[in-house]
Amino acid sequence: MYRISKRWTFDAAHHLDGLPDGHKCARVHGHTWAVEVVLAAAALTGPGFVTDFGELAPLGRYIDDTLDHRDLNEVLDVPPTSENLARHVADWFLGNLQAQVAGRLVAVRVSETPTSAAEYVLEAA
Repeated sequence: MYRISKRWTFDAAHHLDGLPDGHKCARVHGHTWAVEVVLAAAALTGPGFVTDFGELAPLGRYIDDTLDHRDLNEVLDVPPTSENLARHVADWFLGNLQAQVAGRLVAVRVSETPTSAAEYVLEAA
């Protein structure tokens, strides 16, 4: 099995409701988020690709147009945690890009700091 990954960053604000009084994440704050998609394939296509990295550009445009410099509380219909954002990106990829690329999306990893990440792993087909 071959795997590749592609990573984008964007800046956005959010806050999380339902946390204990004084919890810093309850206040509006921002992060430089990182979104990484992982694709896999049993065999390579073209000159030796899982997927040509250029074919993933529509996801980068979606991130820039929809998430970058936004309040994620206004963008997402779920609490804007890293976990929920990873699922959101996976759902967008599956609905808008998966049919156009050779590799199969297997995971989306979202980091809100350099030391903290959440991952949404898709079930094997």
